[in-house]
Amino acid sequence: MKTTKIILSFAAAVLAFASCNDFLDTMPDNRAELDSPKKVKAMLGSAYSFTDYQMVTELLSDNCDNNAAVVSSAPDRFFDEVWAWKDVVESNNESPENIWGSNWSAIAAANQALEAIAELGGPENPELAGSYGEALIARAYGHFTLVNIFCMHYNAQTAATDQGIPYMEAPEKGLNPQYERGNVADVYEKIERDIEEGLKYVGDEYDVPKYHFNRQAALAFATRFYLYYGKYQRAIECANECLGAAPETMLRDYADLQANYVEIGTARAAYNSSDQKCNLLLQTGYSNQGLFWGNYSGSYKYYGFTGNIANTESFMAPTPWSNGNLLTATSFKWRPRTYNSGALQYIIFWKIDYEFEYTDPVAGIGYRRTVYPAFTTDECLLNRAEAYILSNQFDKACEDLNIWCNNFYTASINLTPESIKDFYDGMDYYEWNAPTPKKHLQPKFEWAGEGSIQEALLHFVLNLRRTETMGLGQRWFDIKRYGITVYRRVVNGLAQVEKITDTLEPDDLRRAVQVPQKSRDAGFEANKR
Repeated sequence: MKTTKIILSFAAAVLAFASCNDFLDTMPDNRAELDSPKKVKAMLGSAYSFTDYQMVTELLSDNCDNNAAVVSSAPDRFFDEVWAWKDVVESNNESPENIWGSNWSAIAAANQALEAIAELGGPENPELAGSYGEALIARAYGHFTLVNIFCMHYNAQTAATDQGIPYMEAPEKGLNPQYERGNVADVYEKIERDIEEGLKYVGDEYDVPKYHFNRQAALAFATRFYLYYGKYQRAIECANECLGAAPETMLRDYADLQANYVEIGTARAAYNSSDQKCNLLLQTGYSNQGLFWGNYSGSYKYYGFTGNIANTESFMAPTPWSNGNLLTATSFKWRPRTYNSGALQYIIFWKIDYEFEYTDPVAGIGYRRTVYPAFTTDECLLNRAEAYILSNQFDKACEDLNIWCNNFYTASINLTPESIKDFYDGMDYYEWNAPTPKKHLQPKFEWAGEGSIQEALLHFVLNLRRTETMGLGQRWFDIKRYGITVYRRVVNGLAQVEKITDTLEPDDLRRAVQVPQKSRDAGFEANKR
């Protein structure tokens, strides 16, 4: 698939995956005529990215080590570049170039719908009100994804000068438009404006609501956004409405997954099913995630989540209720699977599925696709817990943390702020050659600092979210938000860390993924390095 020769090609990008022609083969104003509410609603099916970012952000994070010593096949050069935090030049379905283009495509579709809605009477038309809300929320989410991948994380002290992205508020009208990058503060302000306006109108009037920004999904997005923005009370308010009065009834039924879905394919399909009440927004993407997070060998395991990571710093490591012992598979209501490939051990949950979409069945060629939950009630609950922690409401935070833990683990768990602090007080801070779940936090926002109850609770919620979102790409954003140092570690044949090859410090500018080369060639300002 060719990519645009102009800087962003927002409007024309709506046709990006429907055609292999250059975007300039179609004039930006050669759009479908949106002259009815039904056509507007159909257009909004294109207001969601056709490329996922999860595999890239997992590779960027501390969820992946280099397993070179125990994988016999040659590495994939795309994985090499992403894992090493290089400016990516290799192509891939999930490349930053495709993440960039597909999100601008989604934004273009949202803007086209908004323009049509205005011409058809605006949100005052009851047939258009829900579409108006969805278009605004989808536009906000496209920009939110782009600014959090291709820019440094929001920092109130520097956001007004940190490089941002353009905020597209209208369809593209001409060839080769030029755009200023702006700053992160401006992007966040406009995302907030779109979210608040969208929440006034977004509803659930869809044939398949979980593939659209229905109201619950919009509220879960707002919760995540306001948590990132440092507006904790608003995050709590949005989570309260999303989760309702009995959040424990809204979470994923892990025991059901364990009892009734015993094969990898059926388990993955059940995990991503629209019938799961916890799944608020499901998205599809052209993706190799199902290979990367499955029982596969070769280049997909050259970099990956190893037993070493699981046992020393992630979900198999000791917890505040395990008396200092490693967890086992039976500690979880839904058991992780352990695989051994030669000297390599890796431990995964069966989450990310994939299908092969044939573009030419005779030739046997096509694309791998996946379905994944972009927003869930489980993550929303942990986001509310973090917002409570950062607003010093520790008892309320523990209520949410206990709800999540009792839904996920087999033990009966009743933690207090003090018991969590005692646990982390007895733990050393992480070192690359002596890993633990306790990593130095260096956020730019105000917090109580090391040694506080707040710090201990933050360690706990970050570790739980790392477990909850394993394979879904969210760990990278926590690393950016909290200034967590990441080491590039090489694991030897004994699954032990042999050496480090690089270190990503809190202010390292490589935390902002580089803008794709073709946009830079067209004049778009590159990320600073």
